[in-house]
Amino acid sequence: MNLLINFWHLFLASAPWLLLGFTIAGLIKTLIPEGWLNRHLGQTGWWSTVQAAFIGAPMPLCSCGVVPVALGLRQAGASKNATVAFLVATPETGGDSVFVTYALLGPFMAVVRPIAAITSGIVAGLLVGAADHSGDPASTQISSSCCDKKPEPEKEQSSCCSKENKPQSALLQKLLAGLTFSYVDMLRDITPWLLLGLAFAAAVETWVPASFLAQWGDGFWVFVVMALIGVPMYICATASTPIAAGLLLSGLSPGAVLVFMMAGPATNIGTLAIITRELGTRAVIAYLTGVIAVSFVFGYLTNFIVQYWDIDIVAQAGVFHGPQYTAWTTSMAVILALLMINSFIKRKVS
Repeated sequence: MNLLINFWHLFLASAPWLLLGFTIAGLIKTLIPEGWLNRHLGQTGWWSTVQAAFIGAPMPLCSCGVVPVALGLRQAGASKNATVAFLVATPETGGDSVFVTYALLGPFMAVVRPIAAITSGIVAGLLVGAADHSGDPASTQISSSCCDKKPEPEKEQSSCCSKENKPQSALLQKLLAGLTFSYVDMLRDITPWLLLGLAFAAAVETWVPASFLAQWGDGFWVFVVMALIGVPMYICATASTPIAAGLLLSGLSPGAVLVFMMAGPATNIGTLAIITRELGTRAVIAYLTGVIAVSFVFGYLTNFIVQYWDIDIVAQAGVFHGPQYTAWTTSMAVILALLMINSFIKRKVS
């Protein structure tokens, strides 16, 4: 019975932030055109890598959805370093995962997580660019491909001039399509992992003593264990958050929890296999080195800041774990549950 109560408390705490995050994800999907991404990610060098990491960080894509998008960008002319930066930063964080991190882990971790994700993407991209000694012919293709895609804006301008009502209806259709993507397609992919993560966090809170993992300490080998657990896992940033909350409540240091939240979404066996095939072995080695090294650095940095400023991460997270039986949170939880059921129905129909 306590397990179900704890699960419901976590679901209540997560629901409003998940709904807000999915809404923002849908708006991002609607308002950022693919052609704009291709233009900004097609150059070699550090600036395209930085842009790719910042562009990818808020994108509503998890580890399962970012691979085809990244490969599409690569085929459209994006450089290897920009492709990898996008591939790392995108699944490690996002609007929905930041809100859920705030709800389950508190404001400090919600700030640290996206900063670490963007840094991880930049470092991994730069390492891949440095490892690619053969050059990147895609940089010469991107300029022509960008020029070849100019008829599309002309179509939009002519339609705007011909009919005044079309821009509003087209924008409304795009918004509906973006929200459908978030609340049907994206939610359908995330729901099983999200429920599993919430169940894990509830089980830890119910049965695992608070000091169980504290005996491991917060040093190098705990980071290694978290990386070994996270690297092969097929889990997105949002679904990894309740698992991380359970690990934190069981006594694991916030730095080790951050290592898990970075390594898990950014890497999995399928992603590594695809990167090997498309970008080469050296790119995979640089990719893993960037992700793991930056996660360790930020893990140590997080633990140092927490200890230096005496930040009680568990207390911050605990604020959101208590009973929240308000009309608002309960209604949001019911709406989220109905949307999850709808996503399962859509999955079976499709």
